[in-house]
Amino acid sequence: MEVSAPTPSRARVLRAFQSRDFRLLWTGQAISLLGDAAFVVALGWRTFTLTGSARSLGIVLTLQGVGLLSTVLVGGALADRYDRRTLMLVSDVARFGVIGVLAAVDATGHLSVGSLAAIAFVEGLATGFFTPALGGLIPLVVEEPGLGSANALIGMARQGSFLIGPSVASLLYGFAGSTVVFGFNAVSYLVSFAFVYATRPRAAERGAAEGTLREIGAGFRYVAGIPWLWLTISLFAFVLMFQWAPIQVLTPKLVREHFHLGVAAYGLVFSLIGAGMIVGSVLVGQLNPRRRRGLISYLIWIVNSILVIVFALSPWYPLAVAAAFLRGICIGFGITIWETMLMQLVPQHMLSRVVSLDWFGSLGLTPFGLLRSARASRSASSRAGCSRARSARSTEGGR
Repeated sequence: MEVSAPTPSRARVLRAFQSRDFRLLWTGQAISLLGDAAFVVALGWRTFTLTGSARSLGIVLTLQGVGLLSTVLVGGALADRYDRRTLMLVSDVARFGVIGVLAAVDATGHLSVGSLAAIAFVEGLATGFFTPALGGLIPLVVEEPGLGSANALIGMARQGSFLIGPSVASLLYGFAGSTVVFGFNAVSYLVSFAFVYATRPRAAERGAAEGTLREIGAGFRYVAGIPWLWLTISLFAFVLMFQWAPIQVLTPKLVREHFHLGVAAYGLVFSLIGAGMIVGSVLVGQLNPRRRRGLISYLIWIVNSILVIVFALSPWYPLAVAAAFLRGICIGFGITIWETMLMQLVPQHMLSRVVSLDWFGSLGLTPFGLLRSARASRSASSRAGCSRARSARSTEGGR
């Protein structure tokens, strides 16, 4: 692997690109993430056109998430025991096959919501193996001083895909149908495979093999013994349940009923969050903070929570979207600092397990938050309906 040379301060955010292996890894992930973002849009629209029900899409997405959570801990243990690059290659091949089957079934006209749900679940299973391996591989292709830049650049690729992917999906879907979008995502996994295969990472530090369950248990014990790890992961389990989930579920209602606007205004909210996240990631890569990062992270997340309140209570849509953009900066900044701290402070032989526990712990309560928010939305709609009915009856009585 190439050794990174000193970089001028004005180009700190690009420092990781000095590594040939990181350039290869980043390029493959940028294309794969673009395919994933396009896939989410096509999956949602295809599911809705099959059933005409938003509930069906909820089931499909829930099963995809359950699949990921089912394997991410095992994936973390395996990535700390075996070659992380090989695990990523196997996962990419598996996801290519699964999504390729989806495209083929869709092309024949035999696609059903049941087959969609099953394929989404299996795709989630494969992704659960890929994610912790990727988190553990980045420090093996970038020198330690460049990890902030590497995480910023990966974050930019991730958020950039959410800005570009929906447009790609809309164009492909409109001109050629869902099969082509599914096929595009399948091919993106082959591209990822090719670029990951071309990398030559350093050998990772390995711990003694103890068996998968014992290694997962060792990961739990390690996290439980480091206060900044277990406290942050536990905190974000509740933040995502009580903050992120309600925003996902209730923002359409807020835009339509509070601001009296349509789908374009709804899409702009999330586009600005994505743009803000790119800015936040770039700031971390450029500033490369090394001191008081924990304190900075918590302050950033406090500001983010204040901006959530501004977004929800704002009487003006422009103020709400400004809050959304600033929230994106906070989120991108906070996530990039967090991922960099993990890679710099967690021992190599534990890193993938800690990444997997971060995903599992942070997302574990999210389904409950989604269900809770959906119930709250229905209850509010029912109360509003009753209020309108009472108002109508009062009006009729007055006549």
